[in-house]
Amino acid sequence: QVQLVESGGGLVQAGGSLRLSCAASGRTLSTLVMGWFRQAPGKEREFVATISRAGVGTYYADSVKGRFAISRDNAKNTVTLRMNSLKPEDTAVYYCAATTVVGTFIIVEPRDYDYWGQGTQVTVSS
Repeated sequence: QVQLVESGGGLVQAGGSLRLSCAASGRTLSTLVMGWFRQAPGKEREFVATISRAGVGTYYADSVKGRFAISRDNAKNTVTLRMNSLKPEDTAVYYCAATTVVGTFIIVEPRDYDYWGQGTQVTVSS
């Protein structure tokens, strides 16, 4: 079993930055592909970013490419999402997720993730 706890959400003006953190426990982080998803009110949960087990490979949704950066520290069991140039359309609850799927780290469907955090709210005002 893996427990994931997100932190770092909040209210920020458009153009600002936030850093989300995900603390993992219960399993060696380096065995898991990690991802970030978000869900706005009335919308489906959508993929944001994913990172390979060793942290070498990253993949982003087109909507955040160039503005967001995912990283991980397996020694500290943490995953970070740095968000820059935030836009009002980035407003959502952000979720950290982990998957035991083997092979590729480019895993973008929520159904393929095994563990989820409780989410952290990010609100971007215009």
